[in-house]
Amino acid sequence: MANLLPTKGNLIAAKRSRALAQTGYELMDRKRNILIRELMGMMDTAKQLQEQIDTVFTDAYAALQAANIRLGICDRIAEAVEVDDSLEIRYRSVMGVELPRIPGQSPPPRPEYGLAETSSALDECYLKFYKVKELTRRLAEVETSIYRLADAIRKTQKRANALQNIVIPDLDGTVRFITDALEEKEREEFARLKVIKRVTSRNKA
Repeated sequence: MANLLPTKGNLIAAKRSRALAQTGYELMDRKRNILIRELMGMMDTAKQLQEQIDTVFTDAYAALQAANIRLGICDRIAEAVEVDDSLEIRYRSVMGVELPRIPGQSPPPRPEYGLAETSSALDECYLKFYKVKELTRRLAEVETSIYRLADAIRKTQKRANALQNIVIPDLDGTVRFITDALEEKEREEFARLKVIKRVTSRNKA
């Protein structure tokens, strides 16, 4: 500010910058509020999914234990199940934040092991772990979105605070400085003109 010349051009530029900073702060504040609402909704969804996964995991491991008791250790049988590589990640944008979206679901459950040496206990185990996989897909989507939203909210809050507490007050100070300097200059000019007018009138007389 010390090196800034108090001119009308600089005053107009400072006021324009101040208006832009205020608009930027309002946009940041609006973005932050929208992201927070999105985050709150996802946190409720994540809590529900986590509760479901806890229940389904417990049932799945109980079914696995029952299958192991009936058939012996099932790891060799499990090797017959093909790896599911159908996962496809897309993205949706919320106020410029890219959130992952996993459309659809895995291929329908279809036992890929032989039926001759297995039993219904293994089928039940397979179906329960299929449910675990589907819930895990959804939870991964939601938790990743929560992480990205939280990070975006933190950055947006930081920028909004910088605008509100540093940039805008600095620009307000600049506008005051230039305005005061111009008013002082106008007062001096007015006093000078009065003196000139008085001297001129005296000389005429």
